[in-house]
Amino acid sequence: MRRRRSGGMDEEAEVDLTPMLDVVFIMLIFFIVTASFIKEVGLDLNKPEGGDAPKTVTENENILIQITNDGLIFIDRRNVDVRAIRANIERLRAERPNGQVVVAPGAASQNGLLVEVMDQARLAGAEEISLAAEVN
Repeated sequence: MRRRRSGGMDEEAEVDLTPMLDVVFIMLIFFIVTASFIKEVGLDLNKPEGGDAPKTVTENENILIQITNDGLIFIDRRNVDVRAIRANIERLRAERPNGQVVVAPGAASQNGLLVEVMDQARLAGAEEISLAAEVN
């Protein structure tokens, strides 16, 4: 037998969770849609592997390329035009086969010029290109 309350309610009061779930799903969709997925742009760097002894290269063997803040390019302290970079590096690499190419851009130099110099050095056969922060 069923009991009846004096208030006249036949069933117990229940909380309907459907509207709350609807709100939660709408908020979830809102946050997924408005979230910004950022792909950071960067350079791929080749990290040296351990175990090998570092190369011993004398300072005179390195090919130094300086880029000034004004956009001038110096290879071994000689002013060089952008179009002559590849030929100069090929000549210096023939003279100094063990030397590495070191590019030293100025603090306010243009990045596009740096990339162009590095591309020309790569086309000239330089396998390893190092960047220097300061040159004395």
